[in-house]
Amino acid sequence: MLEELRITGLGVIEDATLPLGPGLTVITGETGAGKTMVVTSLNLLFGGRADAGRVRADPGRATVDGRLTLPTHVRTAVESRIADAGATVDDDGSLLISRTLTAEGRSRAHVGGRTVPVSLLSEVGERVFALHGQSDQLRLLRPAEQRGSLDRYAGPEHEKLLGQFAELYNRWRAVEDDLADRRANARQRGQEAELLKLGLDEITRVDPQPGEDELLREEAQRLEHVEGLRSAAQLAHVAMSGTGDGGDDVADVLSLIATARRTLEAQSGVDRVLGDLAVRLDEVATLAGDVSTELGTYLASLDADPGRLEEVYERRAALRALTRKYAEDVDGVVAWADHARTRLSELDSSDELLDELDRERQRLHGEVAELAAVLSAARHEAAGRFAADVTVELAGLAMPHARIQVVVQPKAVGNGPSVTTAAGESGVGPDGADDIELRLLPHPGAPAQPLQKGASGGELSRVMLAIEVVFAGAGGPPTLVFDEVDSGVGGTAAVEIGKRLARLARDHQVLVVTHLPQVAAFADRHLVVAKDTGGAVTTSGVTVVEHTDRARELARMLAGLPDSDLGIAHAEELLSVADREKSRA
Repeated sequence: MLEELRITGLGVIEDATLPLGPGLTVITGETGAGKTMVVTSLNLLFGGRADAGRVRADPGRATVDGRLTLPTHVRTAVESRIADAGATVDDDGSLLISRTLTAEGRSRAHVGGRTVPVSLLSEVGERVFALHGQSDQLRLLRPAEQRGSLDRYAGPEHEKLLGQFAELYNRWRAVEDDLADRRANARQRGQEAELLKLGLDEITRVDPQPGEDELLREEAQRLEHVEGLRSAAQLAHVAMSGTGDGGDDVADVLSLIATARRTLEAQSGVDRVLGDLAVRLDEVATLAGDVSTELGTYLASLDADPGRLEEVYERRAALRALTRKYAEDVDGVVAWADHARTRLSELDSSDELLDELDRERQRLHGEVAELAAVLSAARHEAAGRFAADVTVELAGLAMPHARIQVVVQPKAVGNGPSVTTAAGESGVGPDGADDIELRLLPHPGAPAQPLQKGASGGELSRVMLAIEVVFAGAGGPPTLVFDEVDSGVGGTAAVEIGKRLARLARDHQVLVVTHLPQVAAFADRHLVVAKDTGGAVTTSGVTVVEHTDRARELARMLAGLPDSDLGIAHAEELLSVADREKSRA
């Protein structure tokens, strides 16, 4: 639930705070006052497209801040997702989210005080927020949207089935495309395979090992300078251990350190500083002993064999021949060979493989056809229930004789893929083998017409609202926003829309931008967007109206006469009617 919304620098709104809460909140105001900016800000807050043209010139930055209280059924999912971005929910269970947009078009998003990608706002929004506007009515006319509505109504098990079908369909199409490509491009594939085999044969003969070129370079360098290395190591070893090639004892580091340590220890009882230094010299002696031992090992490992140096030169030449052809270094050559082996398996166009792929294609095609039939049967079953539920809601929206039909029919067979089921041959896509069409019978005796042909704007508004009421019973986002979905509606139908919105608000937070007083009368909270033209720049603010002020606002909406005694009396009567209707619900 959205507890509070603050808007700054957006359109005509300079700085406004909207106190929100549970139940039904309506937002009204004169045309041009900025009601649309409220909806725009909500869309921005939840990751919608940013339009820099909406940003006020002064200060050149628009900000929308919101505080959410997450209900139990979405909190876990939201917390898990925002945790990946380092954000957290406050101790009181609320979540702060923010979106900033500059006049230059730069956009930033914050969740729980952390900067996050705008896409994260969208993901949070999908869980907590649904916006319905007049554009949604147009979207409802699209076949894909009508199919999506039915699938959503059918429930989570049906949507799980739909996901399984999409996965199976994609596997089938991948095998189909792979088989077609291997058959159509067998010659080109064969030529590419021959070149890869030649390269692999050459690399296999040399058998390069990862990092081998660097190891050989270091070994060659040692062999080329073996005498100098031996001399340096020998001198250092003598200095450390005191033992030369002739066996003569000479002053050495280890003996000198031992003498220094004993001398300091003898005086440690007088001054403990010298005792501490003696301990540190003991550590130095241990380190020097290790170095001396390693120098001895190094001397023993030095090899001045000219034959080995020649082998190293030859091996490095063989590796350079590979790196000139296939990659910059030996590791790249090894990677090229691994990729070539993988690519060879992809290029295989042998009869055996083609037969195997063809069998796999037929098997998957049969499974797709079977699952498409199951999906179609589930849609037919859900279609009857969906139509009945929406029809009941339409009766309550002043369309008592209207009926909705949900027609499930096979997809037309075209140039794309098709399947054969018990219903016959039909086209098929990742969403199944069905086309869904919502049809409206506005009154008895009238033919059923597709929504795009048989529904007026007001009827579309009510059909969309009826569908939303039906969906609301199955859960969904806790916050629903309706932007003038009552356009083209008046009279009794407007009152019924108000009733339905109030009914939705019993289990959801509902925000409604409306121009109808019959709808506004049902609000639990009434916000008015008011325009101030007194200064050099037009600005708008948002206020909560109650009691007499609310009646005056309804009177303005009724007749444009907020100070008319008759208009106020009419408004108060409308509020009383709404209160009675809400108490009966």
